[in-house]
Amino acid sequence: MKYSEFIDLYEKLFSTSKKLEKVDLLADFLKNLHKQGNSKWIYLLRGKVLPDYDTREFGISQQSVMKAIKFAYGVNSEKIMEIYKKSGDLGDIAFELAEKRRQNVLFSSRLSVGKVFENLQKILDVAGKGAVDKRISFVAELLTSASGREARYIIRTLLGELRVGVADALLIGAIVKAYYDGEMKEKIEYAYNLANDFALVFDAAAKGEEEIRKINIVPGRPNKVMLPVKVEEISEAFRICGKPAALEHKYDGFRMLINKNGEEIKLFTRNLENVTLQFPDVVKTVRKNVKGDSFILDSEVVGYDPKTKKYEPFESISQRIKRKYDIEKLILELPVEINVFDIIYYNGKSLLEEIFSERRKIVEKIVKIENMKIRPSFILFTDDEKKALEFYENALKIGEEGIIVKKLDAPYKPGRRTGYMVKLKPIAADLDLVIVGAEYGSGKRAGWLTSYIVACSHEGKFLEVGMVSSGLKEKGEGTSYEEMTKLLKSLIVKEEGKKVIVNPKIVVSVAYQNIQSSPSYSAGYALRFPRIINYRIDRDIGDIATLKDIKREAEKERYRKM
Repeated sequence: MKYSEFIDLYEKLFSTSKKLEKVDLLADFLKNLHKQGNSKWIYLLRGKVLPDYDTREFGISQQSVMKAIKFAYGVNSEKIMEIYKKSGDLGDIAFELAEKRRQNVLFSSRLSVGKVFENLQKILDVAGKGAVDKRISFVAELLTSASGREARYIIRTLLGELRVGVADALLIGAIVKAYYDGEMKEKIEYAYNLANDFALVFDAAAKGEEEIRKINIVPGRPNKVMLPVKVEEISEAFRICGKPAALEHKYDGFRMLINKNGEEIKLFTRNLENVTLQFPDVVKTVRKNVKGDSFILDSEVVGYDPKTKKYEPFESISQRIKRKYDIEKLILELPVEINVFDIIYYNGKSLLEEIFSERRKIVEKIVKIENMKIRPSFILFTDDEKKALEFYENALKIGEEGIIVKKLDAPYKPGRRTGYMVKLKPIAADLDLVIVGAEYGSGKRAGWLTSYIVACSHEGKFLEVGMVSSGLKEKGEGTSYEEMTKLLKSLIVKEEGKKVIVNPKIVVSVAYQNIQSSPSYSAGYALRFPRIINYRIDRDIGDIATLKDIKREAEKERYRKM
């Protein structure tokens, strides 16, 4: 299969904003792809060569891409920078130079999808001494064989700037349309939430419904967690979850899925990141205190002060999620406690369809309590609203975020916000948003990106809702201007004077006074007096507030004033 066939599709997808049209284009393409290609090539539609559960990235910088362009087309750095200042898009630069080269030599595109996929995988796998030069050579090799259009999308793929709008829901819809009717959408979506691998789901869908049914969770392969919906009253929690219900503390830590398969233990965050190496203490505790040959535990890991035994906020433990060195030192400085609240796989059997009350019994049976190391989550079963309110107030009193209320006879639905569990915490004016741009500071903050444009999501796009400049400390790890600048510099896609546009990867919790209508931002709303309260390393863009959430909060504000 020629890579140019992918390019044709990319350009068609880029030229339309209509969801149904995108689904039709993708569906026709997928049928052809399965007949003549490799199912894994479907990853290229999302600018990847890996399933979603593998969070590795190409790790190639703009500077390395410029070097690859220089080697491939025999131009000097000054020429590349001259063109870059005009367009700000390295993909367009590659297009222009490839087209000029094409005019000067006898050229016919011979680039196959297989060759592109192979070289992109090599870029991911290369490591050690000379890795940067090897990555550059793999890119240059592709560019010398590419047409202008192909070169543009090779570069955009490497830099995470494909911009063709193939979100999860669109690709699921396309797989359904290619092989089934609308009634299969829920089953295919569910299969994807179990596998987090579009190639696996795509291949199964093409072979038949029976193959879709065979897809299940597997220990060692990260899967999405079930998520709660928000409520504001105990009565609302009972209305949704029924009586009696299970009440648990909502801890200020981070979600961890603990996987064991034989002797191997792997740890994953809710956004599928493998953090096994960062938490050897958790691995040791689980090996010692949890019975079973294979299992997947859903838990919350909370950090605490080793001297006072007082629980620390999420920001403290986020240092351990990011840190790849001095692990033993951090274990001593910030030990953690594992609170196990669910189990979805045990000794060779999926428990997704088992009701919560039975899953909880298994947790209590297999988890041996060790003080400040591991325990089943603190839980109350009740149908009494007064007792539930007392439980909630006590949770807040000891510093927890609030409570989670669970339906006793509910299955576990990965990747869904269902009515099977709800969260109740004090009403606070804060939202999870993604940074899409930033601006360099001045004076003592010169050289740092200190003002951040934050955005919500809407139909696969990001809409700006304000600029936030406060809430961070000056230097150091954690939520600081220095650390945020390091993170954002690697994501810059365009510079406009003091302002930069960045890939939407960094999720932050933003507190604000109120929300008002504003033509200044693409969402049509603006946060007043915003400040960053946390960098949410445990969350991704799928977790951020939507435009619907912004509108709802703005409407609440309006009614409060009436």
